[in-house]
Amino acid sequence: MTPGIFYQVSFEQHHRHLFDVRLSIPSHDSSELHISLPAWIPGSYMIRDFAKNIVAISAVDGQEKALPLLKNDKQSWTLKSEGRAVTISYQVYAFDSSVRTAYLDDERAFFNGTSLFLRVREFEHQPHRLELIAPADKPRWRVATGLERAEKTQKYAFGHYQADNYAELIDCPAEIGDFMVQEFDVAGVTHHLVLSGKHYADMPRICADIKKICQHHIQLFEPQSGKAPFNEYWFLTNILPNGFGGLEHKNSTALLCSNFDFATRNSSQDKTDAYIGFLSLVSHEYFHAWNVCRIKPEVFSTPDLSKETYTRQLWAYEGITSYYDDFSLFRCGLISFGDYLKLLQKTLTRVHRGPGQNKQSVSDSSFDAWTRFYQQGEDAINNIVSYYTKGSLIALWLDLTIRLHSQGNMSLNDLMVRLWQTHGKTAKGTTDKDFYDQVTALCDQQTADDLSLLLHQTGPIELAPLLARVGISLSYGPLANKDLLSTADSQPETCLGILYRPHPLGLEVTAVLEDSVAESAGIYAKDILLALDCLRLDSSNMASLVQSLEPDQPVTLHLFRNQLLKTTEITPTTAPALAVTLSETDELKSALWKSHSGSKN
Repeated sequence: MTPGIFYQVSFEQHHRHLFDVRLSIPSHDSSELHISLPAWIPGSYMIRDFAKNIVAISAVDGQEKALPLLKNDKQSWTLKSEGRAVTISYQVYAFDSSVRTAYLDDERAFFNGTSLFLRVREFEHQPHRLELIAPADKPRWRVATGLERAEKTQKYAFGHYQADNYAELIDCPAEIGDFMVQEFDVAGVTHHLVLSGKHYADMPRICADIKKICQHHIQLFEPQSGKAPFNEYWFLTNILPNGFGGLEHKNSTALLCSNFDFATRNSSQDKTDAYIGFLSLVSHEYFHAWNVCRIKPEVFSTPDLSKETYTRQLWAYEGITSYYDDFSLFRCGLISFGDYLKLLQKTLTRVHRGPGQNKQSVSDSSFDAWTRFYQQGEDAINNIVSYYTKGSLIALWLDLTIRLHSQGNMSLNDLMVRLWQTHGKTAKGTTDKDFYDQVTALCDQQTADDLSLLLHQTGPIELAPLLARVGISLSYGPLANKDLLSTADSQPETCLGILYRPHPLGLEVTAVLEDSVAESAGIYAKDILLALDCLRLDSSNMASLVQSLEPDQPVTLHLFRNQLLKTTEITPTTAPALAVTLSETDELKSALWKSHSGSKN
């Protein structure tokens, strides 16, 4: 067996945001080696061209003789090695604080392997070893990663780590710095909550809440054994002002949240919206440990990370996960059913308020994720639909349909368990047909055909009749001008039909709803709104001012466009009835939905 390859990573140039990487390749049978860095990272479907951050690269043989590296394209090289042992040295610039790439400064280091580790095609299925070298001037820094520790390396220590192959190496991000960590046990598996950054978190309380989520997800997929598919799990959490996001991995997740997204020791037991959002994020990424990291589309089984890998199944992998992330908080007892309905009605409103669902199917949204969802323009609200949000509504439709068809004996849980048994555990990728076959087995062919229609046709999903059968009423009300996501609190509001954000001069328009009065008035995205009805605008008074205006009475609007002052008239109108409201009307009927049914086969 050909011996594996060995990486060494140094952090000494943290002030320059440069990782120094040394890759040692043993002697081998090939006359040349093919070297590359991925163009995208699994779980984030956009070409990111990580190789652009390699700022220097060179190669030498065992006698320190320089070897030419022939660059083939933006991300790959050919090395004429003639079978000799080779060392490649390179530097990676890292100053992206997202969960997708790599970051290095005086406070912390973070990396995904797709940003840091060159792939050697001839060795990618061989063992990969890694040494993380402690920076001399950072004695308090520690290491948190899901990578397997070598025999003499202690947990949280710099030193030697290992992976069975390249795919495993790049699936284990690392958080490095003077972080806070607390461990807790779920199903015999040690879980690690790592917080990097300024915070006021009540760690014991947060871990207790997260533990309930983890127990729920493990029990959902393994109702009999209750066994997790990993030996340890890491929540690698970076804290930044206004940060939010996550990226899943097989035994860890990289999370990004803000300083005040946590329960604190000084807070009451009631959960804030921000904390519920953080718990939902945790729920989402942990569910992914099964649904997309192990149960995955056939084309993702061995993805080509040098170019786009297309699938029409993201509605299932992101949509179903998005359905479970909030619903599981209720099932865990972390939020009330009423609170869950409020979260769901925002999702319904988000889909319903934009014309995009009438122009793009969820299947097409998934296929076009690379260029349309991950590179959204200001027209997104009008022209695309999210496979996350509408996908979650299809998951809701599927869950209620299975429950009603089986008289409460089965649910969407059963479909997930079946997929776990037939595809997740066997590492067999899914096709579109696999989903239809499972739905047919749980319900009938007609239900599978209905699902296909929902995935491939445009237009709204008629959920009101299904919800009524489980004791939930769905109604529509006027959008609240403040966010275009919730229902107006009292009387119908006037509305302009724009989304905006604060700007030093007033408000910057981020999107204009199709067929809105703002569109009729000639307002564009990127306009800077200065004054409405001769009153200066800012984020604190916009909603109140618009609500105070008389419907159908034109008022003057001043704005900057490309630094030119413009004046126009706009006629506020009564807010359209696009905001969804859900309410529980029959507790006996709703018990069918709220029950922990399923997984009885």
